[in-house]
Amino acid sequence: MLTMKSVVRGVVTSAAAVALVLTLAGDAMARPKYLAVANATYPELAKKQTDGKLTCGMCHPEKEKKVRNNYGAALGKSLEKKNEADEAKIKEALKKAEKEKSATDGKTFGDLISAGELPGTNEPAK
Repeated sequence: MLTMKSVVRGVVTSAAAVALVLTLAGDAMARPKYLAVANATYPELAKKQTDGKLTCGMCHPEKEKKVRNNYGAALGKSLEKKNEADEAKIKEALKKAEKEKSATDGKTFGDLISAGELPGTNEPAK
């Protein structure tokens, strides 16, 4: 039998489930602005990638986004604060990271990007 109590319980349970899903979904792309700015800053590099855009793999060698490759670590050092939201500051950090030495002998991350290659390795940063 359907009572007001069971209806309210169902609505509350459903709302809680939706809130949980939305909360967890937000963690999947914790820094979407970084990726958007990178795609806008490096359109030629983005065109050479699958689907014509850069992915999280540019900075993260694994699905676990807390793990960064050497380029991701250099970019992290170039940012003034964690989870920067200011597009100009993100672009500035990308430009600073370009000047850092890459794992390729004699090349900076910027050299690799200019050559149309992804700057980071597939290995976690040390």
